[in-house]
Amino acid sequence: MNRKVLWITETAVLLALLVSLQAITKPLGQMVTGSCVNAVLAIAVLVAGMSSGITVALISPIFAFLFGIAPNFITILPIMIGNVCFVVLLGLIAGKKLKLTWRQPVALAAAAAVKFGVLYLLVVEVICGLAQGLLLGKKIGSIVVLAPPMLELLPTMFAWPQLITALIGGAIALVIAPLIKKAIHR
Repeated sequence: MNRKVLWITETAVLLALLVSLQAITKPLGQMVTGSCVNAVLAIAVLVAGMSSGITVALISPIFAFLFGIAPNFITILPIMIGNVCFVVLLGLIAGKKLKLTWRQPVALAAAAAVKFGVLYLLVVEVICGLAQGLLLGKKIGSIVVLAPPMLELLPTMFAWPQLITALIGGAIALVIAPLIKKAIHR
């Protein structure tokens, strides 16, 4: 099969899985939905490759916002950056063989920690910090930047739950990805 067609097909299947899981698990809360999303992100990079992983990582927050999972439009870019950091580090450190060695747990821990750090820094420190210090829920034109309830919600959502869901999702992917690769003869 043509490599380009294979890439498009695999990436589309992973995106469909991701969107389905976001829609189905939304009522179950951040821990379940976030873990599922991180599992798909990790499977994308570990099975389909870096470009597929990055593509899924970039598109995921858009659907999260459309489904009402991402709490505010302003969080889409930080989530994209955190997701890309997660898949790139996981893919680079874990390697392509996926035989369980010291590399996989180290890759998962590093990728999850960096994703957590990036999201915490960008959302909690920068976005919320600026909003509290300068804007505090005031309108700019017809847009409400961040209302006080959102300033209370974001630091909770983008703190330790991000680390936990990345670790859970990544661990699930480290178990499933080798089975998928074997099934598709890679």
